[in-house]
This record gives sequence, structure tokens and C-alpha cells, in this order.
Amino acid sequence: MKLIDDLYVYEWNNPFENNCNSYYIAGGVNALIDPGLSDFLPDLLVRLEGDGVTRDDIKYVINTHSHPDHFEASEIFSSEGKSTICMLREEIDFYNEMGREMFDLFGFPAPDVPIDRVLEAGPVEFGGESFEIIRVPGHSPGSLALYWPAKKALFCGDVVFNQNVGRTDFPGGNPQLLKDSIQRLSLMDVDYLLPGHLNIIQGKEAVKRNFDIIAKHILVYL
Repeated sequence: MKLIDDLYVYEWNNPFENNCNSYYIAGGVNALIDPGLSDFLPDLLVRLEGDGVTRDDIKYVINTHSHPDHFEASEIFSSEGKSTICMLREEIDFYNEMGREMFDLFGFPAPDVPIDRVLEAGPVEFGGESFEIIRVPGHSPGSLALYWPAKKALFCGDVVFNQNVGRTDFPGGNPQLLKDSIQRLSLMDVDYLLPGHLNIIQGKEAVKRNFDIIAKHILVYL
């Protein structure tokens, strides 16, 4: 679904199957954010094709973190060799050390996915467009948020949702780090909050209200 120019949203709404929201940035960037589980990639590709995006159009696959429901399908893109697989350096280290345990918890083998582009916190360009990589640990040690200044859009993975926050009881989770990450994100100028699960939030006031609700009702208990 086209949200605004060059930004497409693919929310996962099946209540019986776990998977993540995916996002696509067009306009020469051609980046897919969080491809999800491999079993559901065909469905995502059909939805992308409905918006005029072919599999060959996808130049970058950007992973907000390495949990199976966000990361597994990166292995398929990697095996085809047509897309650059991207992840934050700290999350690569985590995945190689203990993050693979998450796949055991989900009941299937951890994929071997070579990361073609190792991301660092700070300014970054994809397809000539400027973004900012923000390290937001807590849900996982190397979670990243991707901020698109031109659209004031924040892709926040599983750090913060609509009136909820990411879990911290998985390997590598840390409640205090998650709280710190959310508080930093709440200070940003955001018109579109694009989380890894649940529905997106549009409008500066709605985004601010969501952070206020979370601060009042959730962060005080982390």
C-alpha cells in the first residue's frame, strides 16, 4: 500500500501467524525494510508487485534486527545475489554469538546470511537519499531505527509500537536499554511512526501522543 510518495507499507494483520510489517522505499532508493519470515515472502512479493515493485527492483534489504520474524527471508535474497543485505554491526555480532538461539525458540534452523553492507550509527545514504541510522538496543542488542529526514519517517523495528513496546525477555533483551532507546526516539521530529508490528501512526501529534502514553503507562514499569 502506498502511504506517501516513494513509501509503501505492508502491515501484517494475520492474527493466527506471526510475521512482521515490511516497508519499501522507492524513488531510486529501492530498499525493503524487514523482509520477514521466508514462508510469507511470496505473499509480500505479490503485494509489492501489486504496487508495481518487482523482485529485481529491490536493491537493498535493511534488517532492523535479527529475530526470525524480521530477518529469515533475507537468506532468500542473499542466495539470489541481487540485493545488498544490510544490518547494524552490533546486531551482526549478537547474531553470531547468541542471536541464533532465537531460531531454536521458533523451531527452525538459523540461516547463514552474509551481511553485504555493515551499518554503523549515524548518517547514511541509500540510492543517493540521506537517512540516519540510530542504534536502539533493548529488544535486541543491535536493533536499529532508520530515520528518513525528508519524510520525517521513523522505521523503528520492535522498539516501540502503537501504545506498546518491544519485549525484553528474549536473549539479549534489556529493559533499561529499551527504555533509554524509546526516550531518545521520543525527542525526534516524526510524522510517520512505522513499527515492526501493529499499525502505523501518522501525524506529529498522534506520534507524540503515542510516546506520552507509553512513557506514562509502560516505561515507568521497565
